[in-house]
Amino acid sequence: MEAIKNTVMNVMESLAAKKARGCEDDPQGWLKSVLTKGAREHIKINYFKKGVLSINVDSSSWLYSLTLQKEDILANLSKFSSDIKDIRFRIGEI
Repeated sequence: MEAIKNTVMNVMESLAAKKARGCEDDPQGWLKSVLTKGAREHIKINYFKKGVLSINVDSSSWLYSLTLQKEDILANLSKFSSDIKDIRFRIGEI
């Protein structure tokens, strides 16, 4: 019974630490911290697989703007997760 108690305590501590670090497994949370509110209104995450974050953008002007900022956004996102290697923007539904 003591082993179960220790296991539960360890799980709870790791979850609390993860929450304190800022949602490590949540690309939406990462973007909320990195992008402005105006930019967030014009994007939607398509997928996050194999280190690639695919983002749909609603217009060509936002696509251009975010593409110019891509390196800065990528550098800021790498602070949240070392798993992210590239960002791909494309025009699509939000």
